[in-house]
Amino acid sequence: MERAIVFFDIDGTLLDENKQIPASTRKAVRLLQERGVYTAIATGRVPSMFKDIREELGISSYVSINGQYVLFEGREIYTNPMDPEKLAELVRAADEQGHPLAYCGHPEIRVSSSHPHVKESYDNLKLPCPETDPEFYKHSAVFQGHLFCDAESEKLYAERYPYFQFIRWHEHALDVLPAGSSKAIGIQEMLKAVGIPNENCYAFGDGLNDIQMLTSVGTGIAMGNAAPEAKAAADLVTDSCSEDGILKGLVQVGLLPEEALEELGEHAR
Repeated sequence: MERAIVFFDIDGTLLDENKQIPASTRKAVRLLQERGVYTAIATGRVPSMFKDIREELGISSYVSINGQYVLFEGREIYTNPMDPEKLAELVRAADEQGHPLAYCGHPEIRVSSSHPHVKESYDNLKLPCPETDPEFYKHSAVFQGHLFCDAESEKLYAERYPYFQFIRWHEHALDVLPAGSSKAIGIQEMLKAVGIPNENCYAFGDGLNDIQMLTSVGTGIAMGNAAPEAKAAADLVTDSCSEDGILKGLVQVGLLPEEALEELGEHAR
């Protein structure tokens, strides 16, 4: 039997609203690994921002920075840094507008300046605010930016810079990626490198940056707490992450047996 692989988003998928991994999720990942199923993370975060999650779950494969930096079992297989000249143009415009930028490198993030919106956005992720280095993009590869601005300003950037895509993840923050890049691209690169057919690929997600991933894999599974657009893109919708949604979803698609639900109590039914 060909091996399967399951990709998990982090925030709202592996992590609940308190940024904790539910016990049922830890159990589900362990059972998959015991059954010979590859487990991987697919996230917008840079690797240093989810090292503790990888260690807790025993996962060494990931599609990070929204598909821009990909490792399989510790081996780098795909990178796609941003064009330095185009990024420099965006930096100049953001500086003129007083909008801070974060530079997502490997493995760290640096920000152009300290600003309340920067701290608020990372506080929402329960992560420390990155160090300041306004010239980081000049000496290090940048795979993704975080632009801190309101929705009205976002429209102006999208019109002015069609070679970037802007994906909002917080009231005051959005990802900036090269047009056409996504978690889906990174996943397909991993599948090619490992030799796993797409029909044996599963993915769990909840956010707007998961939509392409959910539609491109063999089976896309949206969490019960997912954005409406993510639910519409998925093949099926499971319960929320805090209601054992990952474990239930894996049982529903046949990757884990019904018996896996037995110890969860009445709310698992």
